Parts: sequence; C-alpha cells; structure tokens
Amino acid sequence: MERDDKQPERHEIGSKVYLVADVEPLDVDGVRTVAVGTALWLVAFVAMLPFYGPLADHGRTWWLWTCLTGFGLGLCGYEFCRRRAAAHEERAGGERSA
Repeated sequence: MERDDKQPERHEIGSKVYLVADVEPLDVDGVRTVAVGTALWLVAFVAMLPFYGPLADHGRTWWLWTCLTGFGLGLCGYEFCRRRAAAHEERAGGERSA
C-alpha cells in the first residue's frame, strides 16, 4: 500500500496565505538533539559549581541539583534514542534486503 506524502505548497487561513517550504527534517532520530541538550545541562552544572556558596546563601542550591538531574536524565534519554535509532536502522536494513 503506497501512501501519498505530497504536502500542500500553500495554506490559506482566513485572509492570509502561508507558503510551505520544501525542506527535509533535521535529526529525525533525536540522538544528536538529546546529546546536545545533555551536554548543555552538564556545562550549566559545571559553570555553577564555583558559585555554590552564594547559591546556598540565597537558598538556590536546587539550581545546581536541577542541572545534575537534567544531565542524568539526558544520559538515559540518549541511551534510549541511540537504541531506538539502531533498531530502526536494523529494521530498515532488513526491509531493503527482502
């Protein structure tokens, strides 16, 4: 069963007309996106470490622990996306050879 993925070139909403650009999606498996986000959480954590004293004085140490938690969850998300992309690639490879 073939699916027609032809997208409209323009949308008319009310009195406005919106043109749709013909571009390919970026990073469809999400691995790179999750990796960059995880790295940014780690950079934020390391950047705040020298300010632990002032953060503690103002009751804002939760900022530091939020960054560390974001990094840890990002590692879990990275592994999930990496495995999902590998499984997708394996499935696509099997379909090509069949």
